[in-house]
Amino acid sequence: MSKNKTLSAAKSAKNDEFYTQYADIQKEINAYLDYNPDTFRGKTVLLPCDDPEWSKFTRFFAENFERLGLKKLISTSYAAASKKFKTPYQPSLFESESPQFDAAKTEVRGKIFVLDHDTNANGRIDLDDLEWHYLEGDGDFRSEEVCRLRDEADVIVTNPPFSLFREFLAWILEGKCLTQGRRGAEGVLAAKNAKQFLIIGNMNAVSYTEVFPHIQGNTIWLGATGFATDMVFAVPRGTQVSPADKAKAERLGYVGDYTRLGNSCWFTNMEHGRRHQPLQLMTMADNIRYSRHKELRENGFYYKYENYPAIEIPFTDAIPSDYDGIMAVPRSFLDKYCPEQFEIVGIAEGESGKELGLKAVPKELKKLNKSLRDGQLYYMKDGYPEKPFARILIRARRGK
Repeated sequence: MSKNKTLSAAKSAKNDEFYTQYADIQKEINAYLDYNPDTFRGKTVLLPCDDPEWSKFTRFFAENFERLGLKKLISTSYAAASKKFKTPYQPSLFESESPQFDAAKTEVRGKIFVLDHDTNANGRIDLDDLEWHYLEGDGDFRSEEVCRLRDEADVIVTNPPFSLFREFLAWILEGKCLTQGRRGAEGVLAAKNAKQFLIIGNMNAVSYTEVFPHIQGNTIWLGATGFATDMVFAVPRGTQVSPADKAKAERLGYVGDYTRLGNSCWFTNMEHGRRHQPLQLMTMADNIRYSRHKELRENGFYYKYENYPAIEIPFTDAIPSDYDGIMAVPRSFLDKYCPEQFEIVGIAEGESGKELGLKAVPKELKKLNKSLRDGQLYYMKDGYPEKPFARILIRARRGK
């Protein structure tokens, strides 16, 4: 089973119950603190689409409340009865042993947890000071009461439902500038005024028409953790997990109801220093002679596309340092993208490719390769038309 199969299954079954692990949250947050120790100081952090009793997000921010200098932490959960992916429900001991436990509300109401002061008078603010109550509704992030919490917050951090990623991002970028079709320059301008956020999604989301213009416009970028880094998630008991993913989670030290999602990454508009580290690259001649990629050395050249003035770059580390034209690179390039080193010209997929001016594919070539579509790049290899997978077009910045 491929790395994307689990995510695809989650979308079809509406299984959005993937709980991020403490170590992955800590690793990501520390990158922002390394860049600016005051990243979260004096701010209200909202953790929506969360389950505070199980989520490591709530635990991390509560345990580090004073170190981060938070003003307030708010965490909300989604009611069990409203979830499309049904699992046996039983309230946690934390909830059932609380004075405010209500058997009539536990399955149909969301819950809100708030941390903003020392409730037990032990001289510090931490996990033991969390206070909670039931929400009026089921905790859907689109509900009026959760929208009010969004408006109160300075920073939104969570692992949103995979099946609702587009809608959730639009919800963050207040005014729903994405879902209302405000893309391009207008949408990017609106996103500049958005709240700060740090959320987990599928790497495939970079090509969404609702997302890519913001990446190109430098108002959204990938987080500090590389997408090639396997992230392990806890899943509800009984969730179908592929043997390969389960084995990989076990090798990483997670035994039980866990899976790994190798194509997951963080999306953010918060600064971390790693995105300003330029790639160390070789010249085109040196790449052809010394590249660690055998196919590039054996070819002895870079393919030129037939329907667009760009060259094919099959690997990010094979980008030539001395090429001034447009280059088509894999999506994994965004993991290493330094906006001071490169500019993003566009993405060569579907309608976006057509807007870039990619020439139509001749009918005789479509017969040779039935996967070819207009709006996609293609080059000729030994008389046969080939198309790369999901290419982003970039150009080096020279003296800018």
